Amino acid sequence: MQIKSVREPLQAQDADLSESRFSDAKMLNSSFVNVALQCSSFTNVNLSDATIADANLTNVSITDSNLSGMKINGVLVSNLIQAYESRREGR
Repeated sequence: MQIKSVREPLQAQDADLSESRFSDAKMLNSSFVNVALQCSSFTNVNLSDATIADANLTNVSITDSNLSGMKINGVLVSNLIQAYESRREGR
């Protein structure tokens, strides 16, 4: 099924949307509850001001991303990276 040029909120409940593709889509103020996203990829997405809670992030990889202000359990990620790099360099 192809949905194109829709300008209204969509609701999917108890749905299997596996192998779906979203491109050039605005999903501002959307909510994802009890959603399985294993093995999904996110490229050139804007997740600023998003909240992720009670999530399984096992083996998640984040690369080439702006992490400014990002916090994990209240700790700035930039501080964690800086501490890691300092320790690795023996400082």
